[in-house]
This record gives sequence, structure tokens and C-alpha cells, in this order.
Amino acid sequence: METKEKVKIFQRNLIIFLLLIVAFYGGHYYGKRGYEIEIKENVPSIEIKNRNNYPEEIDFDQFWQVWEMVRARHLDRPHNPEDMVDGAIKGMVNSLGDPYTSFLPADENDLVTSSLNGEYQGIGAELGMRDGQLIIVAPLDGSPAKEAGVMPGDRIVKIAGESTVGISLTEAVAKIRGDAGTTITLTLQRAQREPFDVPIERGVITISSVSWEDKGNGTAYIRVSRFGGDTNADWTSTLHEINVEMSELDAVVLDLRGNPGGYMDSAVYLASDFLDSGDVVMYQESALGDLMPYKDKRSGLFEDIPAVFVLLDGGSASASEILAAALKENKADMTTIVGETSFGKGTIQDAKDFTDGSALHITIAKWLTPEKNWVHEVGISPDVEVERTYEDFEAGRDPQLDRALELAEEI
Repeated sequence: METKEKVKIFQRNLIIFLLLIVAFYGGHYYGKRGYEIEIKENVPSIEIKNRNNYPEEIDFDQFWQVWEMVRARHLDRPHNPEDMVDGAIKGMVNSLGDPYTSFLPADENDLVTSSLNGEYQGIGAELGMRDGQLIIVAPLDGSPAKEAGVMPGDRIVKIAGESTVGISLTEAVAKIRGDAGTTITLTLQRAQREPFDVPIERGVITISSVSWEDKGNGTAYIRVSRFGGDTNADWTSTLHEINVEMSELDAVVLDLRGNPGGYMDSAVYLASDFLDSGDVVMYQESALGDLMPYKDKRSGLFEDIPAVFVLLDGGSASASEILAAALKENKADMTTIVGETSFGKGTIQDAKDFTDGSALHITIAKWLTPEKNWVHEVGISPDVEVERTYEDFEAGRDPQLDRALELAEEI
């Protein structure tokens, strides 16, 4: 009897212990669940500032109805109101249908700024839009993208297996950028070929904006890879080096291939070294059709050079086209464009930075060549057309540069 009594006591204590555990975890679960339900049913109130700060003729009533419905009824509520505001602004900007006008949240704005300053982590390729399709404008010199065989004009069909249909430029950049050492796979389509996957290991992209080489026979080769914050200083330093190290200068080969552009003022600065004082580098045309000329204000170090051969391809865009057109139309007797038709970006963007680190990049004007031509979606055609194929890239051949050097020897 004593043994049976002990067993009964043990069983009773075990049941009580198990009930306590169930009660504790059940209370924790249902308490937590109840809290989540309470939050979803009673979404915390949000103070809306500047709600009525808009023109009277614009009816925002539907916007606020949708805002309240999403905030109060969406399955995954509550949502971060700051994310909702960013999304609303992005949607408004995207409705313009202009791939060069974009709202950048703080993290995306930091990515764009760092690339213009010449150092960031990613694959090293400039992206663009052509007929609503995301494309590679240009892989940058020495970048993982270029080493992987990515070429100007490649269409990006997928990013990490996800379709790019409807994606914006800034969204694409944010998806492709990432920590050095990680890999991103792009699905590309080239010409009429079938899409193919290209895995690219991201790296630290450090870009020297200007470099040069003495090619002999009085020819200086100058490579400008971008128009960033340090380009003017790099350019001036390069010109001084050329002046010191080359006793004879008869021709310049100016390589703007794969240069996606950057700061417009930098293109004007570089052009001034080839032009006569007072020459118009470009015109800025406002929405009202007003024209503002940008003129050479400096004494050009190269203005009396016998010949300049400008290398362009489908990755030469924006500021590259400003510089090429300024030389061609002001100095037609000394300038020869060699290569392929440029990208064709003829608009000017202004950037407004906000206190939270975000920014609005907005198209404010067109730019026109000195002869008032608009190259947007047309590009600049070469005087001497030379194609550089994918096979040339793989084999390390550069028929465009070779042709420019041959022409330089003939002067």
C-alpha cells in the first residue's frame, strides 16, 4: 500500500506540473496573439503633417481614403508610415514615365552618390532604359561586370531570377549592388540571341576618372571613364603631365567609350581645353523653350592641336555626348568621331537632397549641341564607323582604338 500511495502522489504532482507548463505557454501564446490582434485591430494613430498643404483644385480625398484603408485593414498591418510615404512619392515620380527622374530613399541615394564619387561596392556597370527595357549602358573599366563579359547594349531580362518588367532604374541598382565578395546573377539578352545567365561576383569599384598614355609619334591617348566630382582635377593633372612628358603633341585620341556621363559642368570644363574662347559648348533649353548657352571661359591647352579623334560607342552617354558634340561642331576641321553611335541621352537632371538623406533627381531641361541639335534617343553618329564585337573583347582586340591611331599617323 505504501508503494501505491507514492505512485499516486507522483502522478498527481506530474499532472499539476504539466498543467502549469501548459497554462504558462498557453497564456504566453494567447497573450502575444491577443497583443498582435489588438495591434492589427487598433492600429496606432499617426499624426499627418502638412496634410492640407496642396492647391485647392487638386482633390486628395481618394489618396487619404486609400491611405486609411491600407493602414487600418491590410493583412500585415501595421505598416511603417515612412515606407508608405516613400512608396507614394516613388509612385508619383514614376507616373511621369521618365526613367531619369527618380526619388531615392536615403540608402539608394547613398549608392548613387558613391558611384559618382568613384568608389562603391557592386558589379561596376551603368544601367539605363531603352524602350522600357532595362539595359547595360556600359560596364566600367576594370569592373567585375566587364571581366564577366557584360557589354554595352545588353538587355537585363532578370536580376537574381526575378523579371525586370516594370522595374525602375533605382530599384534595379539597389538589387544589383551589394557587398564585395557576394555574387549576383543577371539574365542577359544580346542582339537576337537567347537569354543567358551571367554570375558576377561583386567587388569594390574604384574608378579613376582620367588616365593617359603616350602612344608615340606625337599621339596622346586620354581615357575619360566618367564625369564625377574629381574629374576636373584629374583632367587638369593629366594635361600638365602630358605637357611635361611629351615634347611633341600632334594628335589626341580621346576615349569616351563606355562613359555613361555624370556632371554636366565637368563636360563643359573638359571641352573648354579644346575650344576657342567664347565658343558655345552646349545650350540648355528650358520647358518654356528658353535657351541658355554654356560657353568656353578658359584658355584651352589643346585648342591649337592639329587633330582629335574621339572614340564613342553605345555606352557613351550624356556628358560624354556633350563633350563629343562640342568638339565636332566647333572644331569640325580637327575632330573625327571613331567607333559606333552613342547612347543618346539629351536631358539634364537636377538633384534636391532632403534632410533625411533622400533625394529627388528631376529632369529640368534638354541640352542641345552648339548647332542646336537634340541627340536624345538618337545619339551621335561616327565619322569613321568601326565595330568592336564580343569576340574582339574576348580576344583583347581593340579595332576602334587601332583605327584611331592609324588615322593619327596619317596627319
